[in-house]
Amino acid sequence: MRMLLLMVLALAAPLAHAEMWKCVDQDGNTRYTNVKSDAKGCKALNLDPINTATAPAAKAQQKPASFPSVGTDTQRQRDAARRKILEQELAQEQQQLELAKKQLAEQQGTRLGSERNYARVEERLKPYESRVRLHEVNVESLKKELANSR
Repeated sequence: MRMLLLMVLALAAPLAHAEMWKCVDQDGNTRYTNVKSDAKGCKALNLDPINTATAPAAKAQQKPASFPSVGTDTQRQRDAARRKILEQELAQEQQQLELAKKQLAEQQGTRLGSERNYARVEERLKPYESRVRLHEVNVESLKKELANSR
């Protein structure tokens, strides 16, 4: 099925080439169009179709001779050090998340005398809830980063 789709796309690519015209009015303003009815008195442009299928992909990936490279062992050491740092950050962030959840629970259990309506309670709790959400997002981000590391 995929092969059939690729063949159809490959055969349809030359049909996608449009004719272009360059139009210059009396004031010297230039405009370009691909609508034949708007191209009266305009000069046709001979544009070669863009062929991306024959462009060598390997050249784009080649590195210059002077490009610095790192050995396999060095890269492994760097990856291991990065993973260790991420694991330490994750442990710290999890501790901060637990602390933030504890502080939020304490504040939720407290009712101040000046808070006669619930809007004031919500206002007081908002920074604690924000702190919990921030640490939850950080923990998830660090877990994703660790999952993507080698």
